Amino acid sequence: MYIIKLNAIDSTNSYLKAMASVNLPKDFTVVVADHQTQGRGQMGTTWQTEDGKNLTASVFKVFGFVDVEKQFYISMAVALSICKALDILKISQLSIKWPNDILSANKKICGTLIENVIKQNQLKGSIIGFGLNVNQKYFDNLPKASSMSLLTGVVYNKDEVLSQILKQLQYYFAILESKDYEKLKVEYESLLFRKDKPSTFKNEDGTTFSGIIKGITETGKLNVWTEDDVIKTFDLKQVTLLY
Repeated sequence: MYIIKLNAIDSTNSYLKAMASVNLPKDFTVVVADHQTQGRGQMGTTWQTEDGKNLTASVFKVFGFVDVEKQFYISMAVALSICKALDILKISQLSIKWPNDILSANKKICGTLIENVIKQNQLKGSIIGFGLNVNQKYFDNLPKASSMSLLTGVVYNKDEVLSQILKQLQYYFAILESKDYEKLKVEYESLLFRKDKPSTFKNEDGTTFSGIIKGITETGKLNVWTEDDVIKTFDLKQVTLLY
């Protein structure tokens, strides 16, 4: 494992992408920054972070053993790793909001951004970025955001939190390498936010509808049992869960 510590950077994922554009970084290269000026989330969203209070890191992992069509299992392994680490650190009521936001008590405390390096239709590796709200106390106009410290009253050592996440990543990546996909999928679905509960969704054109999350497909699409009494499958950009 190789850890690069930076005071400030635009984005730890962008830093690793720049490295990967020249030569693939060494397996399990970790970049951690005290402050990110342009943290990125899913579908181009930005991530608000208080200077020095949160954990912003990215990991480069070589994934020659994962087929391109199985790449969502990387997302599953990452989400499970973060949940397991937080559970060990006594954060309760954890769930995974599809595809890979981590919630505690229905409040978002961690977001991830996974960017896969694919060449000639082969998965070479992944840049796995995560932003975990650790000791931040104030979130402007973000009523659904929280932090580890707000949830427990404890001030955390970010290095210890990072160490626990990296340890769990190694554990779940070993499961991925053993190709025990069923174990990952079952555990991921067991933590899926609002699974088997009536929920409201918004589709691409802004129309809302009701449905019940039943799980995911092998490629990471969401299976929703709709009012028509059929199970429909949605991709990330096709549907938003309202809560």
